[in-house]
Amino acid sequence: MGSLIALVFAGLTLYSVVNALVGFFIFVVAMNQEGNATAYIVTAAIILALFGLGLGAWLVFLRKPWSKGLGLGLMIGWALWSILSAGLCTGLNPGLYG
Repeated sequence: MGSLIALVFAGLTLYSVVNALVGFFIFVVAMNQEGNATAYIVTAAIILALFGLGLGAWLVFLRKPWSKGLGLGLMIGWALWSILSAGLCTGLNPGLYG
């Protein structure tokens, strides 16, 4: 049980690092656009959802002890960043697209 919890925190940390890197990259790219940067924000939101939820669910369904904790951590990381940032960090906030 202890290793499962450690892997959940590892997955949460992994998602947080990927979220920060993708978010920073998209921020820099969107700032350099003179027109509408909505396409970049949508692409980042899809990438982050596929990484957090898609890869997380796939790892949980592998049903191996190491993959279950890591997958749960990725999904928890996506949900936590979505809730704590009101969707700004994961592209769920409709104010980003206006």
